[in-house]
Amino acid sequence: MYAVIETGGKQYRVQQGDVVSVEKLNVEAGEKVTFDKVLVVNDGAAVTVGTPAVEGAAVSGTVVENGKGKKVVIFKYKAKKDYRKKQGHRQPYTMVKIEEIAMGGKVFAAPAKEEEKADKVNLKAMKKAELIDYAKEQGIEVNEKAVKDEIIAAIEAASK
Repeated sequence: MYAVIETGGKQYRVQQGDVVSVEKLNVEAGEKVTFDKVLVVNDGAAVTVGTPAVEGAAVSGTVVENGKGKKVVIFKYKAKKDYRKKQGHRQPYTMVKIEEIAMGGKVFAAPAKEEEKADKVNLKAMKKAELIDYAKEQGIEVNEKAVKDEIIAAIEAASK
């Protein structure tokens, strides 16, 4: 389930739970915001494409923060003319957490797959010591002198 919205002259592909950084909006942190210009809605079964926007579709979210992006340095220089001009710019942005996607009065729920992913632990991102501690917590015996890949294999084999 996703939607493509347009705001600030740019298009964003959003899902429920996404945190999107958009061009600055005149709202405070914590306030609700609704994007009415929805270009595409995919409800899992069918894709609805608007001409240019989908009628009755809206994406709503909550403003997380307003801020400025990283500094961009503009340096102009002309050789042999003693001309140098240094300028900086920080683009303002608004971070929005997408809460719901609605189309024609029907609100789409978040997929259940995200909950399953949260429970799964990324073993390859862990260090060797963390893997050994994780194995002990799970009650899995592993050789502490083994290589990291062998420990991962032992944990995966025991958890299946």
